[in-house]
Amino acid sequence: MASVEECRAALAKLVAQFDEIDEEDRAKHVVERTVSCRVPDLDVTFYGRLHHDGLDPFTERPPSGGKPADVKLTIASDDLIALVDGELDLARALLGGRVKIDASFGDLLRLRRLI
Repeated sequence: MASVEECRAALAKLVAQFDEIDEEDRAKHVVERTVSCRVPDLDVTFYGRLHHDGLDPFTERPPSGGKPADVKLTIASDDLIALVDGELDLARALLGGRVKIDASFGDLLRLRRLI
């Protein structure tokens, strides 16, 4: 089991990877969304925001307003790190039940093009 700090580092790496996505691709596929990433084995949830300029850094504080996230991921700590490091394929992880995503169908299609 990875630590909370290792998960924070993985999410920071994910933010950096989103910054590398071509601006035209982001403009085509990104719609502003709030994102939560629940890591049940550590009993922690991280929150971020996806927008045309990239992905904001994740925090453990939910966004103000109390509105639930638009895109909700649930993933074990080790799988989160493996996914961000490219060692775990998102499609296989979804089919195998290692990653759960609660989002609209359109959001799923957009995310698939970006990850």
